[in-house]
Amino acid sequence: MADMAFLQTLRFGRDAAAARSRRAGSPASLALDNLRGIVILIVLAFHSALAYLSFAPTVSDFLSPPYSWRAFPIVDDHRFFGLDLFCAWQDVYLMALMFFLSGLFVWPSLSRKGNFGFVRDRLLRLGVPFMFGIIVVIPLATYPSYSVSALDPSVADYLDKLFALPFWPVGPLWFLWQLVALSALAAAVERIAPDAIPALGRWSARAGGNIGRYFACLVAVSALAYVPLALAFTPWAWHNFGPFAVQLCRPLLYAVYFFAGIGVGVGGIERGLVAPDGPLARRWATWLAAALVSLALWMGLSSLSFGRDAPLPVRAAADLGYVLACACGCFFLIAVSLRFAAAPSRLLGTLGGNAYGLYLLHYVFVVWLQFALLALPLFAVIKWPIVFAGTLVFTFIANAAIKRIPLGAQLIGSARRPLAELAS
Repeated sequence: MADMAFLQTLRFGRDAAAARSRRAGSPASLALDNLRGIVILIVLAFHSALAYLSFAPTVSDFLSPPYSWRAFPIVDDHRFFGLDLFCAWQDVYLMALMFFLSGLFVWPSLSRKGNFGFVRDRLLRLGVPFMFGIIVVIPLATYPSYSVSALDPSVADYLDKLFALPFWPVGPLWFLWQLVALSALAAAVERIAPDAIPALGRWSARAGGNIGRYFACLVAVSALAYVPLALAFTPWAWHNFGPFAVQLCRPLLYAVYFFAGIGVGVGGIERGLVAPDGPLARRWATWLAAALVSLALWMGLSSLSFGRDAPLPVRAAADLGYVLACACGCFFLIAVSLRFAAAPSRLLGTLGGNAYGLYLLHYVFVVWLQFALLALPLFAVIKWPIVFAGTLVFTFIANAAIKRIPLGAQLIGSARRPLAELAS
């Protein structure tokens, strides 16, 4: 009876609690809204830096393997090693954190709409923009990668070469289709085992009282999800199934973080792991130290493990180091947001409210600005902020323009939407 009452409370009381939390502007809600703004800034900064990394490969032919332009669409002669360190850190944890944040409010939406309604709305909210992105946004963003090595830079020849590729480029939009797939998986779990997600929520609610145990469990489950695939496929391999790109070692890892977010969201964001006055927020400096130490550990082990000729124990240790650095990085950024970004911020609030549109559109401006600066004799530390600032401004303008169109407003939001409505 107690479990039934708990389940009913979760199903029918969570929406009212979330609504009261939004109206009151609770610290946790504000911190997580602001965290969305911080995350989208990091995403734009990360992609803006890729042209200037010291380890970026040389430009490859557009139609020839390994198609390195998929990861590095523009490669500039001007490099800066400091950007390598910045991008390495973001690559370790950023996408896992985005899946965690995406999962936070899945349960209220799933409970309110039911399985069919939830999946239908996620297909419309994520699947349709994904199709728009791969049909319109990514081809526009890919042209500079083609033109830097093309003998005939005409649009007609570009389209001919584009359709001749054995895959369809998707850039960073792979995140959207995997989010749709994980949302459908969550709905399937709720359909097949309706007590499973509430049970996960009950366990996650205890994280605020014993954050060390929660962290250890997250790392252990992440290791089981990541290390075998990383050993089998290497940490760097990608594969395309038509327009569906996947980094072969990470899909299960992202599922772990997505369902971790769901579990935390079941109990409510005012308590547990993301409680604004909880141990995670209070010990943000500890998590910063853990993130930096684990990053250094992973980088050191990775330097010894490149190539399949490296001993299996070394490669396994590097993969375990990645899992640890990923969890520490996520905990640090959440902690620092809870500690220092739990008050209203016009800048971060605006960025967070437009994060979806900025993510969908930014890649075009990143690549074209990097392409435009190729011939300029400027240091990488000058080019990078120009690309970053220009991308932010132009993407924001494009996002605002699209939202003036009725269909665009429906797909990416006509006004600022708080984080609690992300799953709606």
